[in-house]
Amino acid sequence: MVSERSTAEAAELLACAHEMADAAAAVILPYFRTADLGEDNKLAEGYDPVTEADRAAEQAMRAVLARLRPQDAILGEEYGTQAGDSGLTWVLDPIDGTRGFVSGTPTWGVLIGLMDGARVLLGMVDQPYTRERFWGGFGEARMRGPHGDRPLATSSTQRLDQAVLFTTFPEVGTATEGAAFAQVSQQVKLTRFGMDCYAYALLAIGTVDLVIEAGLNSYDIQGPLGVVEAAGGIVTDWKGGPALMGGRVIAAANPALHAAALAILSTIPEG
Repeated sequence: MVSERSTAEAAELLACAHEMADAAAAVILPYFRTADLGEDNKLAEGYDPVTEADRAAEQAMRAVLARLRPQDAILGEEYGTQAGDSGLTWVLDPIDGTRGFVSGTPTWGVLIGLMDGARVLLGMVDQPYTRERFWGGFGEARMRGPHGDRPLATSSTQRLDQAVLFTTFPEVGTATEGAAFAQVSQQVKLTRFGMDCYAYALLAIGTVDLVIEAGLNSYDIQGPLGVVEAAGGIVTDWKGGPALMGGRVIAAANPALHAAALAILSTIPEG
């Protein structure tokens, strides 16, 4: 994940990401575990919530970019695209895991990705309530939290039967996608559900070995992708191709584990 950008520019971009995460946290936390969320449902059928915290957090991050990086483009979940002329795009999910947020679980996060059109240069996953922040890019992968500031590194687990697997929803997309996930799940040591972006953070610190999901948007994956790859992991689609635009995604701790899971998932037809 090391880019050709200068050390000074890399430091500037990372500082901007930290400032955005701080701004988002400041407006999100007063809403968390309160009754006044300003919640709306995005779907006519089903449930896909958005809250005032989602909207306020993205606005806060966009305000930081307007001040520090007005030349950059923006893609955000709540307010769409904004053009730029620098060749860089910030990809923002103000609260990934809003269902968890409205339920009071601390498994949601603020996601920040920075891409140059072909790759993710920098990723960040921030969990303000637990005071944990994970970031990766420009040659470093680190976190800070209750145990201090330390480097990130994925696990060395090589075999599926020793692996810990996470996904957000038990159904994992369509019936066909769910069946493919089940084939992997039947071979691993432990499968857990419902962690949203926090599962990718756990992968980056080495306590989780695989994350497999389907139906993702670009803003769901670019922040986590940057963190996991910088920590030594691999993130692709189910065919082994680029995953930065979302869809079906597999994140693995290392090449051997990625290959073992991909051998199962890659047999699933497109669509």
